[in-house]
Amino acid sequence: MPTRFIFLVLPEVHLLDLAGPDQTIHEAIDFGADFELTYCGLHGTLSTSAGLGIAEQRHFSQVNVRPDDYLVVPGARVKYLTSSVFKANKELFQWLRDAHANGTHLVSICAGALVLAHARLLDGIPCTTHFQLTEKLRQLAPRAVVKENILYVQHERIHTSAGIASGVDLMLRIVEQLTDGRFAHKVARELVVYSRRDGISAQQSAFTQYRNHIHAGIHRAQDHVVEHIGEKQSLAGLAEVACMSERNFTRTFRNETGTTVNAYINRIRREHIEHLVKNPDLTRQQIAKRVGLESEKQVARILRG
Repeated sequence: MPTRFIFLVLPEVHLLDLAGPDQTIHEAIDFGADFELTYCGLHGTLSTSAGLGIAEQRHFSQVNVRPDDYLVVPGARVKYLTSSVFKANKELFQWLRDAHANGTHLVSICAGALVLAHARLLDGIPCTTHFQLTEKLRQLAPRAVVKENILYVQHERIHTSAGIASGVDLMLRIVEQLTDGRFAHKVARELVVYSRRDGISAQQSAFTQYRNHIHAGIHRAQDHVVEHIGEKQSLAGLAEVACMSERNFTRTFRNETGTTVNAYINRIRREHIEHLVKNPDLTRQQIAKRVGLESEKQVARILRG
């Protein structure tokens, strides 16, 4: 059964809060992820914060939310989300509470955290929202542990993110958790973004780490390493991919990523190895070949790190 991503599209929704996470899942589906998208809301037709209309939505009550679904709440105009009209949607808030109680993941983008606050789903848990809305979130959910200056927070089955771009960061992280780091890297590359972390994540993926730069040549070299990890990597070959001399490539790579070329390659190998060793049908020698190494000893050395 595919993992469903259900977008709750509310009146006055911010288009980028909706489109960024939605496109992330679309790209994952195009790459073969067993995901499914569906949409619902309060009304069949609504107007976004930009004035663009959206039509033919199902009412949220018609959507049978299942355990392990991801129910995504994009942000909308704060004036609407804090209005008496919106606060009167008791049936919606109960639907959200029931979905979470039944095992559904709830994902808020930016001001979408205010919706979860109205539903009393943030009490006692760490969460975040746009930096301009943290005080408003505290007012609506005084028992919530509101975090500032981070991109997103994941606590059990409640996932909250800050501003617009961080919604893509969070969705890439969820894609990575449902698939693996290499797959999430492919999606990020297709979106021409590279996932950032919130600083409290227990582990950073090598596939998406060292990407917080804008040097196109170094990005091409990093992509080449990931896509050809089963082949021997040479400094000369990577420099050619980056359209640079070996000396300039070595210096620029370290300046842009904060690590050396060899250390980066071994980080990618290590993460790939950690995924492969979960397959009991693969020997260490076979794993070595899949990551461009020659022996089991080299695999063991990389795992020791």
